[in-house]
Amino acid sequence: MTRVLVLNGPNLASLGRREPEIYGDAGLEDIARMVEERAARHGMEVRFEQSNHEGELIDLLEAERDTADACILNGGALTHTSIALLDAVRGFGKPVVEVHLSNIHARERYRHTSLTASAARGIIAGLGPHGYVLAVDAVARILGITGTTE
Repeated sequence: MTRVLVLNGPNLASLGRREPEIYGDAGLEDIARMVEERAARHGMEVRFEQSNHEGELIDLLEAERDTADACILNGGALTHTSIALLDAVRGFGKPVVEVHLSNIHARERYRHTSLTASAARGIIAGLGPHGYVLAVDAVARILGITGTTE
């Protein structure tokens, strides 16, 4: 079975309570459910993780290198600051789709740059939780999986 690692960075456990005008009112558990349902339609298995710690995200990427077929990454603020996370994404060696709930290019200038984007196959930004669902579809397409999204 195809395995997809879904990694969520700092502060994303607070979704639904943290700045809902920017990030929406869906919690991370809601997003995990949406991702798992869509992945199941493609016959994919998901490992959904969140950490506020850069090293833990890197450890997860390294641990999943030999078992996961792809990664969906929302690195949170680490997206804009972490060369270490970028190196881990590169070292993962499998397709990565980066997701941002908000449009990072319409926000503060320091959020306009994504360091991890250079290692990603594609980026989805500004579509809220639905961006994660689209990322699952993108991973399925990248991996050549034919499933149903109906």
